Amino acid sequence: MTERPYSLRGRLVTLLLVGFIVAWSAVAVKSYLDARHEISELFDAQLAESAQLLLAQAGHEPDELEAPELRLSHKYQRKFAFQIRDRRGRVVLRSAGAPAEALSGGRDGFESHAAGRERWRVFTLTDEHRGVRIAVGERDDVRAGLARHIALGMLTPLLYALPAFGLLIWLGVGRSLRPLERVANAVESRAAENLSPVAVQGLPREVAPLVGSLNSLLARVREAFEKERRFTDDAAHELRTPLAAIKTHAQVALAARDDEERQNALHSIVRGADRTAHLAHQLLTLARLDSGAALDGGATVDLRRVAAESVALLAPWALEKGVETTLEDGPAASVRGDATLLGVMLRNLVDNAIRYTPAGGTVKVRIAPDDGRPACEVEDTGPGIAPDDRSRVLERFYRVLGTEEEGSGLGLSIVRRIAELHGGRVDLASGTGGRGLRARVTFAAPR
Repeated sequence: MTERPYSLRGRLVTLLLVGFIVAWSAVAVKSYLDARHEISELFDAQLAESAQLLLAQAGHEPDELEAPELRLSHKYQRKFAFQIRDRRGRVVLRSAGAPAEALSGGRDGFESHAAGRERWRVFTLTDEHRGVRIAVGERDDVRAGLARHIALGMLTPLLYALPAFGLLIWLGVGRSLRPLERVANAVESRAAENLSPVAVQGLPREVAPLVGSLNSLLARVREAFEKERRFTDDAAHELRTPLAAIKTHAQVALAARDDEERQNALHSIVRGADRTAHLAHQLLTLARLDSGAALDGGATVDLRRVAAESVALLAPWALEKGVETTLEDGPAASVRGDATLLGVMLRNLVDNAIRYTPAGGTVKVRIAPDDGRPACEVEDTGPGIAPDDRSRVLERFYRVLGTEEEGSGLGLSIVRRIAELHGGRVDLASGTGGRGLRARVTFAAPR
């Protein structure tokens, strides 16, 4: 099931809004707790100050204090109360909002006390000389109500600001993502054959790496297409010659006047078909190597075993041509890679050596590790290759002029490509005594 794409703008807006709300809420909670603490401290100070003021005003003995009828004059008056008691604990004076029960628990200082079905924050002050105890209290719900009022006052602007803030975030994120939309439109409106780089001018730093990677991909695709075009052109050119030769020999066979001439033409057709088949096989091998899917890189391959199989496979042709082919004794060597491709590489080296070695010559295959790096060599006694041509023969379809043997010019290029896939390199040098050619493939040291 294909996963549905998500909206980057929607996700960014949601994350920003959630972060904003969480941060604002955390600030509101902290402010609420701080406000409640400060309000409590302020009200406690007011309670203590009120108690001291009442004590100073109560200048008479408790028995001489009159208790006038105190009326309610404010809505909060019932939430504040005081009581004045004498030595016997009798209430000689109290406010209109004070409960009939004792407002305090009997000890001086601050305390929380339940009286008249309400909880009160009370400050008690006693004058032992005059025998007066004054208790001034405030209901707890007053403090809680003021704290709630402050918190709501802070959260209310959020309710009005949130839609506007969300709209600003939506517009800001949309404007920030506009370069991505321009890149997407530029790529979508392109023709299939247009692989030129996408312009990076005016792009933000966060988008530039993405466009740079896209341009790198386009460059690799353009290079791959160019390689494929050149390969197709070269292959068509190389196949045209043997096919034309086969057609010519077929016309000769059709027009032959005797059996001997016809047989010679037919043998030429067979040889041309063999060369064409060999060329087609080489072209397919190169195409498979260029696809990048040929190497799995997972197995450990014994180079000596692969070399022995390659020599054994080509031995009949070497005997038919009169060339002695041997695998010299030596140490074992292993390479991590693809055994089939390594076999193709060694067969091309041995095939190339046998092809250009005259009758009576020798082809020697050896496994020759160098400084811990696995390597293999194929040395022949043929005409060799001039130093100026040794780098060029590794290119596709290049053949040294003046050689009598017919070839496709692909064998050594296949060898180089397989060596590169296995992290190795190909070196060409003169054989022993400066005669012939020695092709050496050295691989990277095993990990």
